[in-house]
Amino acid sequence: MRYVQLRAFHYVAICGGFSRAAEELLLTQPAISDQVRKLEEEYDVLLFNRMRKQVTLTAAGEQLLQVTRRMFDCEQQALDFLSESRALQSGNLRIVADSAHHLLHILADFRRSYPGVHISVRAGNTETVVTSLHNYEADIGVLGEMPTLKNFDCELLSSSPIISFVANSHPLAGARELTFAELAHHPLVFRERGSKTRLKLELAAREAGVELKPTIEAEGREAVREIVASGAGIGFVSIAEFGEDKRLTPIPIRPQDGLMMDEALICLQERRNAKLVQAFFEIARKRPRGV
Repeated sequence: MRYVQLRAFHYVAICGGFSRAAEELLLTQPAISDQVRKLEEEYDVLLFNRMRKQVTLTAAGEQLLQVTRRMFDCEQQALDFLSESRALQSGNLRIVADSAHHLLHILADFRRSYPGVHISVRAGNTETVVTSLHNYEADIGVLGEMPTLKNFDCELLSSSPIISFVANSHPLAGARELTFAELAHHPLVFRERGSKTRLKLELAAREAGVELKPTIEAEGREAVREIVASGAGIGFVSIAEFGEDKRLTPIPIRPQDGLMMDEALICLQERRNAKLVQAFFEIARKRPRGV
């Protein structure tokens, strides 16, 4: 087994094909194919399913990818260590967040300190954030809770209550507050399963003896917002994430027990000393925590 063979396998796996891997590595497709073929033949294992123009990982390939993700991530950390100034001047920082709202001021401060760093931010629920970090597909995550998971470092960003919200034209738009029992009699718009906001809402309602069932389920916070704005039902969000939308009216939920959302910045402990991750956490720690 040679390094070039593992590298060829890794890039085919993460790029989704031999041609794209060749482009990424500045090699020819036959060269990439040959390296992967030699790796498979030497260890008598099939790493990819090759059907027509589609390439997918086999079960063995999936397992090997978990190893090579760690391998090449460690290689990147070594490069970052050996060229610290370069990493902070022109590196790449990948963030996956359940809400980018909590990152806005941190991102602005980080950009001022490290203007050459490229930052990518993508959205996801709690499950997506944790999986992306475990799979080395992201460097930093933002979760709607302080995680109790092992192998993670975290920093509290804010804590705020979950509220309901409706379109201004909705019959409940003038309500001062709503109880779980009242909410149960109206069409409700929930986020997808895996959303921490949804889980906390359902658990708190159940503790109060009420079962809340969604009339509409939508993937992502913005989708819920647009559906609610159309007048189709009642949505839910932490007050810190409600923002300003003249189409919508926020309504507190009573009681508030169990409805506080903590937003936390997290990363794998083994990535905590990566230069860009460390720099981002330091800037986050210096900012006052939102309440």
